[in-house]
Amino acid sequence: MSNLNFPYSLKTSSHGRDFLLEFPTSGFQSKPYLPFSRGYRYSSGLIVRTQTLVYASSLSHGRARIKGPRVVQFVAKAQPVAEELVEQKSKDPQTSGDSIRQRFLDFYAARGHKVLPSASLVPDDPTVLLTIAGMLQFKPIFLGKVPREVPSAATSQKCIRTNDIENVGRTSRHQTFFEMLGNFSFGDYFKKEAIKWAWELSTSEYGLPADKLWISVYQDDDETFALWHDEIGVPKERIIRLGEDDNFWTSGATGPCGPCSELYYDFHPERGTYNVDLGDDTRFIEFYNLVFMQYNKKDDGSLEPLKQKNIDTGLGLERMARILQKVPNNYETDLIFPIIEKAAELANVSYALADDSTKTKLKIIGDHMRAVVYLISDGVNPSNIGRGYVVRRLIRRVVRTGRLLGVKGDGMGDLQGAFLPILAKKVIELSTNIDADVKTRASRILEELKREELRFVLTLERGEKLLDQMLADALLNAQGTETAPCLSGKDAFVLYDTYGFPVEITNEVAEERGIGIDMNSFDIEMEKQRQLSQAAHDTVKLGIENGANLAEDIPDTEFLGYNTLRSKAVVEGLLVNGSPVAQVSKGSEVEILLNRTPFYAESGGQIGDNGFLYMMEAENEQQAIVEIKDVQKSMGNIFVHKGTITEGMIEVGREVEAAVDANLRQRAKVHHTATHLLQSALKRVIGQETSQAGSLVAFDRLRFDFNFHRPLQDKELVEIEGLINQWIGDAVILETKVLSLTDAKRDGAIAMFGEKYGEQVRVVEVPGVSMELCGGTHVSNTAEIRGFKIISEQGIASGVRRIEAVAGDAFIEYVLTRDNYMKQLCSTLKVKAEEVTGRVEGLLEELRLTRNEVSAARAKAAIYKASTLSSRASTVGTSKNTRLLVESMDDVDADSLKSAAEYLVDLLKDPAAVVLGSCPGDGKVSLVVALTPGVVDLGIKAGDIIKPLAKSCGGGGGGRPNFAQAGGRKPENLLGALEEAREQLKNLLEK
Repeated sequence: MSNLNFPYSLKTSSHGRDFLLEFPTSGFQSKPYLPFSRGYRYSSGLIVRTQTLVYASSLSHGRARIKGPRVVQFVAKAQPVAEELVEQKSKDPQTSGDSIRQRFLDFYAARGHKVLPSASLVPDDPTVLLTIAGMLQFKPIFLGKVPREVPSAATSQKCIRTNDIENVGRTSRHQTFFEMLGNFSFGDYFKKEAIKWAWELSTSEYGLPADKLWISVYQDDDETFALWHDEIGVPKERIIRLGEDDNFWTSGATGPCGPCSELYYDFHPERGTYNVDLGDDTRFIEFYNLVFMQYNKKDDGSLEPLKQKNIDTGLGLERMARILQKVPNNYETDLIFPIIEKAAELANVSYALADDSTKTKLKIIGDHMRAVVYLISDGVNPSNIGRGYVVRRLIRRVVRTGRLLGVKGDGMGDLQGAFLPILAKKVIELSTNIDADVKTRASRILEELKREELRFVLTLERGEKLLDQMLADALLNAQGTETAPCLSGKDAFVLYDTYGFPVEITNEVAEERGIGIDMNSFDIEMEKQRQLSQAAHDTVKLGIENGANLAEDIPDTEFLGYNTLRSKAVVEGLLVNGSPVAQVSKGSEVEILLNRTPFYAESGGQIGDNGFLYMMEAENEQQAIVEIKDVQKSMGNIFVHKGTITEGMIEVGREVEAAVDANLRQRAKVHHTATHLLQSALKRVIGQETSQAGSLVAFDRLRFDFNFHRPLQDKELVEIEGLINQWIGDAVILETKVLSLTDAKRDGAIAMFGEKYGEQVRVVEVPGVSMELCGGTHVSNTAEIRGFKIISEQGIASGVRRIEAVAGDAFIEYVLTRDNYMKQLCSTLKVKAEEVTGRVEGLLEELRLTRNEVSAARAKAAIYKASTLSSRASTVGTSKNTRLLVESMDDVDADSLKSAAEYLVDLLKDPAAVVLGSCPGDGKVSLVVALTPGVVDLGIKAGDIIKPLAKSCGGGGGGRPNFAQAGGRKPENLLGALEEAREQLKNLLEK
């Protein structure tokens, strides 16, 4: 900075993002004028502080004058200065979000924990809609349903919670998307180690001052209190006992539970230790929660000790980043703030200079953009149900918030563009160490966001205007009735259903104007959607199920089905209606648990095998036969064979012979391998960014869902079929191997949508074509597939397409069936197969011409009939010069009725009004209202006449002011409705 001829200092602000220019004001008769434009890189703005006033601008090239008798000029060489200052004040790399995450994982890896990847945001758990906690992927272990694979683990888990969405941006800590760092013990270590390591991580690894840390414990947990005080040395006055609501974790009405202990950071220790409230957000932030899972809560509410005591912890990454980076809230950490800065740039505002309302909006955008990018990456596309509704709601909240900030179009000059993809690029740029797969899915994420934003914008403006009017009406009604203003639930539903306004957005806008919403009536209008929209639970339910006790005594089922379709096995358990029994007799439905089995249990999209179980007596005589119709996995890796006893009686402990239906197994193998070939063909034809979104491998067909934004063209489908049939003809030998998950992904193996994988995975490779992680059954050579045919391609949700196809025997059956249809068609039409298309086109043309002739004849007949009715017209009106004709024309069809009405208004001359009705058959009603210009000029509209008429006949319709048509389903009401229309028109014309 040069030519500044008064004392000054230039330095970074306390949180390192702004620049402070400080100088005295003595001798200045008026405030300094600093006309700078927006700033550079990490600076949101330049804060200019004087002894009495604070002025704000941004650092840039510019000239400043101080008005008055003393003039000072200077030139700020902004960019070099800004970059130099940023360089000098660059953040400690040890406090970056990426560093905090890695240091946590390294810390626990050094203490024997296995570092595991984050699970998907789409959980493999029907009790929760989205992954809302780090422990969710370990739920089966905590329940004892599956054995632990490692004694302890550490993760950085992506999480989504929307239950506190209204607090996002308003508080310093609420987010919808966040990362939960966690260390977990599965019967390995317990309280003493968990507390010791949590303290060591916080004070030694992260360097938090010990005197700024407070601890909460459960009110009756003296053991934990003693560990913190006696072992760690935390003063008693900084250990707070809290009640069950705060510090006793439960998974539900029954199941695992236990006390917890939390670590808090104190931003203002100078306030002392008297009468402290750990819930005071202005002073404290909870950053680490330790759950000591030591009890099982029984049906009667009593607690019994768990055989295996577990540790479940959670450390909020964004919260720790806020503490270490010394910023006032989670949003200004390097995990979120770059997104906020990009949003501020698009809105042409400065975050540092913004008022609280603007900052809140920018924070909402920064938070929600992370959530939608990671949700779409994990396969959740916008829709009106379930997880898709969560994404749509967040996207639309960002779009509306951006518009409130003044973002037009893409924010960069294209008024028809979308700004969400621009923000998403920043999120994707920051994703490398959170989820590496996000970058590989970038093009799909950007396309989906663009499509959803532009779709919403089409109706947003009209919806906003309608909402404004609705709110104005609500205020007016409240003034008239002297009641609190309230928007009706029906109006809120119209905004949701027609204009795509999530009711939460409508509620926010209404609250801004002091208006409530009648949510009871809204719930009545759309109960199902409401339930789904609020299904993102904020707790993880861990209920001990009936089968869990049985599972304790039954080992995992050994699967033999890769190598054999027939084997001996021992009956380990029998279940009837979910309850264990010792024996089951003929005619009963039963679930059978075996120690080993050749039956494939449904997983990875492939349905379970069918077949038989045979229990033999001495000398190999059959004692019992069970027909197996389904096989499912339960409680980890226990196979449940579901079937019906067709002969004899089956007992626990007896040996059986298990036999899989070989024909059905072969059909499943063919379709499963064909599914792998289909995914590879899709990637080659429409792009590598497409990904699987679900599948079904059945005996009679395969179904493959994939992410794509448009219908496939016929030529693309032909190309896909051609590739697959070429690979089938190449007779490629499949290769199957077991690798570590890391090695398999490194080799390029594709993971299946929604599947969970252990440390060791099975890789199925069609050399040169595909490589996937898959536990399903497959052919040994692609030639076994014999042929492949796509039978349908359609959209099933926004951005998700579905292909159904057949292969192998199902392919042959499909072709033979279609060939038989063709032979019948050729026989009926008396042409060769290659001539069928031309013959059908000819017949259709003949049919079209015939229909036109029939329609013309009907119209002529209707006009002739109408001419006979014209004499029935009456004269009405004040001068008795308007002709009114209201008549029924029996069974005349809708088109002919229209022709008759047009003929009559011409015949009767202006001014005239014609109302006609008919019952063309099948319980239908046709209605027409035709008015001449002279009648319309009186303020009478055809649509206003036909609406009540149609309603009386059980239908609806509309049209132009001079002509309207409608239909109905109550022909018995036609004559009465026509009389009502006659009286209505007569009264209107005589006014």
